[in-house]
Amino acid sequence: MANIDVGNAGDLQSQIEEVEALSSIYGDEWCVIDEAARIFCIKITDDIDYPKLKACLQIILPHDYPSAAPPVYQINAAWLRGPDRKTLSNSLEELYVENTGENILYLWVEKVREFLLEKSQSTDTVEQPEVRNMATEEEEVADDVEMPDYRNLKLNKENVHLFENHSSDEELPPIKLGETITERRSTFQPHLAPVVTPRQVRMVLDKLFENKKIASATHNIYAYRIYCEEKQSFLQDCEDDGETAAGGRLLHLLQILDVRNVLVVVSRWYGGILLGPDRFKHINNSARNILVQEGYTSSADEASKAGGKNKKSKSKKTK
Repeated sequence: MANIDVGNAGDLQSQIEEVEALSSIYGDEWCVIDEAARIFCIKITDDIDYPKLKACLQIILPHDYPSAAPPVYQINAAWLRGPDRKTLSNSLEELYVENTGENILYLWVEKVREFLLEKSQSTDTVEQPEVRNMATEEEEVADDVEMPDYRNLKLNKENVHLFENHSSDEELPPIKLGETITERRSTFQPHLAPVVTPRQVRMVLDKLFENKKIASATHNIYAYRIYCEEKQSFLQDCEDDGETAAGGRLLHLLQILDVRNVLVVVSRWYGGILLGPDRFKHINNSARNILVQEGYTSSADEASKAGGKNKKSKSKKTK
């Protein structure tokens, strides 16, 4: 492990000792993805003998962990959605705050296990199909497993009422398809639709997920912004769909470009090779490209500059 700063020698030694201990405790459940990059994952179940719920906690250890930085983490689980994902993430982050500067991974693993156990006992949960590759950075869909209904995952429940308070005779907006970006076998494809009500957002998402290819994407990240003339404010929301922070980054792009009355969905099919932070670049580039294609910002160069300079581009208002 070359190129480690001398000042971080204590952190590195602490990481080595922690990983050795976890490997000893969890055996085959502990997996080294990239030792040089300090990427690891662990398979976690609610019950060793008769598991109902399974999850994979993936960890990237920064060079200044544990002294100054938390681990970067991602929770991969087919069944973990919306409020449950947020609750579990909050629990892990609270644990880190309570133990800042200390090794945290064992506490995190057991907190996830405790969450799985409580979840399985509090609901009539049946065993979930193994639709995620537990040894990868992102979730990969198994070919022989029936896909869950993604249409119920896309909208934050706090905003459900917004999708029900509009006339049922609203028309489905036209949906535009953008060009794909492919790198290391991962494919990103953007979709765009002009929307002026939250119900239209729902209609577009439902229509997209009727397509089996889109529904089976590893992630369908989306963000939308709708300008409310009466209140002179924006109604906006986003969804990570398991790709932590991707939805927020996409919404931030729409805000920087000052585009309005538009929904952008980026589908990502994971190809089995880790992309690291590059995946966020491809998600935003896909979105930028289709916004340019459909005239929501004047040029790709302008859109690129906006990301770095926080300048607002001229946008095309959807009628």
